[in-house]
Amino acid sequence: MKNTAIGNNTHKSNLMNVGVVPRLLHFMIDDTSNIELLVECAVVLGSIAKGTVDNIHGLVENGCLSVLLKGLEHPNLKYVEACLRCLRTVFISPAAPVELIYQDPSLVPRLIDLLPRSSCTQECVTNILAHCCKTEEQQVVLCSNGAIGALASLLCSNIYRVQLPTLKCFVQLCYKNDQVANAVATACYCGEYLSSLIVKLLARDKPAEMQIAAAQCLTYLCRAGAIDTKAPIIVLKTIPTLVRMCKKDRQITERVKGAETLAYLTEVDLELQQTASITDHAIKTIAEYFKYPPAEDGGLKEKSRQFEELSTLELRQAAFRAFASLGANDEEIRKKVIETENLMDHIVSGLSHPKVQLAALRCMHSLSRSVQQLRTTFQDHSVWKPLMQILNSAPDDVLTVASATLCNLLLEFSPSKEPIIEMGALYILVGLTKKDNPALRLNGIWALMNMAFQAEQKIKSQILSALSTDQLFRLLADPDVNVLMKTLGLLRNLLSNKPHIDHIMTIHGNQVMPAAILILEGDHPVEVKEQTLCILANVADGDIAKDFIMGNEDVLKKLMSYMLHADVRLQIAAVFCISNLLWNEDDGALERQVKLREMGVQKLLQGLISSSNTTLFDKVKTALQQFT
Repeated sequence: MKNTAIGNNTHKSNLMNVGVVPRLLHFMIDDTSNIELLVECAVVLGSIAKGTVDNIHGLVENGCLSVLLKGLEHPNLKYVEACLRCLRTVFISPAAPVELIYQDPSLVPRLIDLLPRSSCTQECVTNILAHCCKTEEQQVVLCSNGAIGALASLLCSNIYRVQLPTLKCFVQLCYKNDQVANAVATACYCGEYLSSLIVKLLARDKPAEMQIAAAQCLTYLCRAGAIDTKAPIIVLKTIPTLVRMCKKDRQITERVKGAETLAYLTEVDLELQQTASITDHAIKTIAEYFKYPPAEDGGLKEKSRQFEELSTLELRQAAFRAFASLGANDEEIRKKVIETENLMDHIVSGLSHPKVQLAALRCMHSLSRSVQQLRTTFQDHSVWKPLMQILNSAPDDVLTVASATLCNLLLEFSPSKEPIIEMGALYILVGLTKKDNPALRLNGIWALMNMAFQAEQKIKSQILSALSTDQLFRLLADPDVNVLMKTLGLLRNLLSNKPHIDHIMTIHGNQVMPAAILILEGDHPVEVKEQTLCILANVADGDIAKDFIMGNEDVLKKLMSYMLHADVRLQIAAVFCISNLLWNEDDGALERQVKLREMGVQKLLQGLISSSNTTLFDKVKTALQQFT
């Protein structure tokens, strides 16, 4: 059976179909079976496992894994190795039931204990652990069972097939786990930090797969805060290695991993973005991804053509991700990125393809932070059209990035703002504010805030009508402070321009004032209260709207208390509101001044005139000058 199955998937499947697996497992659990039979059974199962994914499913369904895992307790090393080889084949498959490794608390320690037995056990166990470490909980289990110390020595192994999966174990252990990453970064072997051992694996004489894995591990250590972003091993070693992997002469998989790892490394750090963008022509190198495949070869077979199409998509996705990270914060880098030939055409095209849609959106979102690009390139390509189609029906992860991009396209100086409103964006955005996902609520209200900025009264009325005051005030009670801040920002933008303020307050004033008082009395951050006071300052700037404050002694007393607040930002906002109420050019100023003087506002202002804060001093001085 063993000889028949080797290298022949059809024969492997035939053995499965005739019921060989249950018979082999029966031999393996039979106490009377001799060791030679046990080894041969495990070897045949290992050969079957190397067939199709269906074979893996069949082995799992027949209970093969529990028998093989039990076999790891056997005293005979040859049998243990045969069981491990089969387990390795199963667990490196996408169909592997990874969680099985963690169901028995004794299994991970047993696997780690097998590491010193032989080079075969080292190769198999490291491969199994690397492919069974996918969640934070699994990372912690491996770490708490001594995986870091047990694997450390294998980083120095002179056997490549042991050293590489060991490195990949560390890659998986460190991914998005600060605690484990710090444990790895501070661990030593023979007096040398593991990070120093990993750096040695970046050397150009190492195989490309090794270099990429080492760069990934250092990237994850850096993103977890275990290595400083300014450290030479990141700036002078990791970044150049990743850019080198993006070069045209590299394999497709190397170019994809190189660009995607570079994107993750630089995603949130401006200095790393700037360093990477000028390292070995990185932007031009990644721009080459869009030129794949080379000129069409009419003689390609169907399989080759499918591979080429898949490679094209993977390269474009990687390029979009890299450009999104590199251009996230720096205008000069964005200019270089946008110079990539036909980039906007590639982005627009990518928006319609499910595999690259999210990456294309992230790239567009990153570039949309540029005022210049919003006014030129984005307008030339009408990118808002496919964006609006996505917003109508997309999963949450896509919707989050699409709506964040729309926020930028709705900024006051963006030429896209008007056509987007005409296409019915208002109702889509209102729908987002009602989502359970706080990121979507935030983007929805943020976009409405941008839409309302310096808008005509007609647009403001449409926003209020579509959103409804009930929903607006629900958002003012949102548990997410960011949503609350942007809702206040929307309200502030709606309540700007005297006629608009009076119009809106006449209709909704009886709801606006209690909401403002609730926030000022609540346990909110200073920024939230400052924004609320600024809204009241806008209300105080209206002609009719002023009465909503002047007629409410609770609000006036609140303003007076905030004039004496320990935080100068709240003092400034409160004084600004009082100044607007006192403004002597407005109708009824004298009566308001008399009332506020009687309440002691003038004395409070006189007490603040000695403030060392220049902004507060100027506001106080202006307010005092209003008294006649």
